Amino acid sequence: MAGKHSRKKVSNFPARLPSSQSDLATQMMKDPYVFDFLPFKADIVERDIEQALIADVTKLLLQLGTGFAFLGNQYHLNVGGDDFYIDLLFYNLNLRCYVVIELKTGEFKPEYAGKLNFYLSAVDAQLRTEHDAPSIGLLLCKSKNNLVAEYSLRDVSKPIGISEYRVTSQLPENLQSQLPSVEDLRNRIGNDTSPV
Repeated sequence: MAGKHSRKKVSNFPARLPSSQSDLATQMMKDPYVFDFLPFKADIVERDIEQALIADVTKLLLQLGTGFAFLGNQYHLNVGGDDFYIDLLFYNLNLRCYVVIELKTGEFKPEYAGKLNFYLSAVDAQLRTEHDAPSIGLLLCKSKNNLVAEYSLRDVSKPIGISEYRVTSQLPENLQSQLPSVEDLRNRIGNDTSPV
């Protein structure tokens, strides 16, 4: 068996979508998504990630692939008098369906699949028309255990994919150890009193 956190697309698309749509949905999905335009902070929160993605929606759309139209962030849904907010809502012109994206800053948890399944049911009931294919969910997490993710999707009725994301504005560890720290640079600059 591959490692707990290996790179593997995890979705239930083949079981929940017609084969032609499943193939397209699987092709559009990446693992990991690499966001090199997010501000890196050790304590980054979901709202920070979402705001950075919205601020540079063009780069986000390039990461997602072709055919995506951005419909909104914190997209409001009212279900039975209760308010809910989808992190990011898109429409994919190639798949002819709504795509709901939820962001999580930590490791994938099984309950995230249930929440996304609920959002997809609400979008299908309130937004989808007879001309649209079933809505698709994409859950982006900082990390995932593939087996936990697979079990979480096994009996979920809506098509959901789970991918990791990476923020590349952070230097790789092997480079960090080779470069001087900010403090070292300040000390060197402060101690450099030689004339120019």
